[in-house]
Amino acid sequence: MKVKSILALPECTLLAKGDPERTVSKVFCCDLLSIAMGKAPANSVWVTVMGNKNTLAVASLADVSCIVLAEGVSLDEGTLTKAEEEGITVLSTQLPVFDIALEIYEAGLS
Repeated sequence: MKVKSILALPECTLLAKGDPERTVSKVFCCDLLSIAMGKAPANSVWVTVMGNKNTLAVASLADVSCIVLAEGVSLDEGTLTKAEEEGITVLSTQLPVFDIALEIYEAGLS
């Protein structure tokens, strides 16, 4: 699966464009940054409600393919600009964490 498959989901809104051709291997759900830093698999989609600048740092460190912010969470303009500069794809959805993770999984990881 590629990031562009997630971009095509109608429930997701693109906030920051990264690499739509990047491969996605897993869905990872976690809201504790220290856990995500050590356990988020490279090339995963990280689904979280943590919408702050530290989320970008952890995503970069863990080398995730993209971040999906659930529950309507967003990032401030400065953080979105930083995501664009670093090439990190960030999406937002109104869906709960489990629902969007399941939808991503069913869209191409199953």
